Amino acid sequence: MKAINKDILKLAIPSILANITVPLVGMVDIAVAGHLDTSAAMMIGGIAIGTMLFDLLYWNFGFLRVGTGGLTAQAYGRGDRKECAKILTRALGISIACALVLIAIQWIFVKTAFLVVECSPEVRTLATQYFFIRIWAAPATLSLMALKGWFIGMQDSVSAMVVDLVVNGMNILMSVVLALGFNIGGWHYEGMGFAGIAAGTVAAQYSGFLTALVILAFRYIRSTFAYMDSDDLKSVFRGSETKRFFVMNADLFVRSLCFIAIYIGFTVISARYGDVLLAVSSIMMKLLMVFSYFTDGFAYAGEALTGRYIGAKDAPMVRQTVRWTFVWSMGIAVIFMGIYHFAGVPMLKMMTSDMTVVTAARDFLPWLLLMPVIGCAAFTWDGIYIGATASKAIRNSMLWAVVAFFAVWAAGLAFPDLSAEGSMHILMGAYFAHLLARTVYLTVRYKALIHI
Repeated sequence: MKAINKDILKLAIPSILANITVPLVGMVDIAVAGHLDTSAAMMIGGIAIGTMLFDLLYWNFGFLRVGTGGLTAQAYGRGDRKECAKILTRALGISIACALVLIAIQWIFVKTAFLVVECSPEVRTLATQYFFIRIWAAPATLSLMALKGWFIGMQDSVSAMVVDLVVNGMNILMSVVLALGFNIGGWHYEGMGFAGIAAGTVAAQYSGFLTALVILAFRYIRSTFAYMDSDDLKSVFRGSETKRFFVMNADLFVRSLCFIAIYIGFTVISARYGDVLLAVSSIMMKLLMVFSYFTDGFAYAGEALTGRYIGAKDAPMVRQTVRWTFVWSMGIAVIFMGIYHFAGVPMLKMMTSDMTVVTAARDFLPWLLLMPVIGCAAFTWDGIYIGATASKAIRNSMLWAVVAFFAVWAAGLAFPDLSAEGSMHILMGAYFAHLLARTVYLTVRYKALIHI
């Protein structure tokens, strides 16, 4: 096996192992909500809208992971450990400041969001309850974005994996325990019901943050942060590298807004079709994302290695990284086409026991087969361009993706007699149009932009 393939697998496999647990968290949250005593569709809808509100917040700060990862990988490739340390210090400072602002404006944000988000009063009440509990995890959540990007940039996907496993494992455990309670021997706890799902997430985020700090203390204090002195700490928000950090992240912020427009638009539009189809759309999105979490492992590997070899000015290795990252990603795509084909219905039944939701969702299963085909290249290119810190191209690809999404959805409005189910199919088509737009743009621009 070529050395580049060993490097790709060394970085990708830990990320995949960690990412496997990410969709499980969403599935467990939906499964817990779907098995509470009251209406499953209403509870799942509350989770969907509540999660959407956090997507609306946190995707704005995706640059904390993306920008940190690309810049760190290039500094690592140059052998500049002091700059690696300064990048993380800068990112963590910004993370904490942003989190405190989010906590301060939480009430205003919720009230404003529901001026445009349409859902039933019951779902709105549940989503609001979920939000006001989970918002207290913001300092840990934003800091973990920066830390994960930094670990990947340092070619250390194992540390990122450990943190993710702690977060996601604790999220699953605590959400189940706090929501449903337990009765083991003489120990008995009634559970918090729906509120326990959000409380479990808060506990999990702080557990992961503490784990990341322990890893930093034992693994990187001497090897990386020892290169910083008090003067470096005072100047961490000054200088040309700081300017580069903010310029790049301005492009990535626009990228995040585009993601919000698409993913939040998807949820908001589907909410108009009633609680059952809202539940269906939420379940389908979770199942669609299962594939992305696998192929993202190779995207992270592509990000780390592309950044590393660009920093080292090694053009042949950059080309090898791109070529073999795509080979591995396409292999994952083929495997998932088979999984979605044979396990689609069992996966639906795992998500909810409400047969009304399961029956409605069966009609949308063919869309799952398209996800590996269309999504693979889009996710893989993202990682490569992030490693190259080609932020303008990433931004532009997402602007075109927004145009594609809303153009297809708007085309569906030309058929006013469509049923709610038919309109939902149009919405699914719009989602896949945005993936195709990203793939086409980044493929066309590769040779002109990814260079040393």
